[in-house]
Amino acid sequence: MTQWIIDLIAEAGYWGVFALMVLENLVPPIPSELIMPLAGYAVAEGRLALAPTLAAGVAGSLVGALPWYYLARWLGRARFARLIAKAGPWLALEDKDLQRAGRWFARRGWAAVLFARLVPGLRTLISAPAGLFAMPMTLFLALTALGSLAWVSVLTGAGFLLEAHYHRIGVWLDPIAAAVFMCLSAAYVIRVLSLLRRARSAPQPIE
Repeated sequence: MTQWIIDLIAEAGYWGVFALMVLENLVPPIPSELIMPLAGYAVAEGRLALAPTLAAGVAGSLVGALPWYYLARWLGRARFARLIAKAGPWLALEDKDLQRAGRWFARRGWAAVLFARLVPGLRTLISAPAGLFAMPMTLFLALTALGSLAWVSVLTGAGFLLEAHYHRIGVWLDPIAAAVFMCLSAAYVIRVLSLLRRARSAPQPIE
């Protein structure tokens, strides 16, 4: 994966950074922890300029976040509630969870959208609840831009300072992404098992 990212940035410059960050938000296995440090290395070598590189990274994050936001916005709470009624245990959700999440997101959703942009593994996922609970588009874009700017600035700056050793950033951050994925997976499995057990023990309706 590393070589084609290197080649794309070398050949397409800022447009390459933009395209890669769009893909990173759509397909999480493509890591920004490699893209932006590599771009920072290119800045250190004088092949790219800092401001346009940051702008390309943020713009790519914004564009990449929109499909998940719009998909969840289109689905809406009513459709999602019906989906929970049919396949709730496998979604690890109950109707009351949706109501509780909606109330929480109305109060603190801004913080979730902002700070999730700084957490590997959650950067993509946070767009879905923002759309599902109808966060205003302007607020979503503003928070996503701010969080993304902080994230790409840190990664680009690290790549600038480390230069040819930019790949070390991925080595440092990969365990964090893996830990987030493992925690989310474990929470999902535990919740599914709990809901399935509860469904089996519930009284069956008399026909």
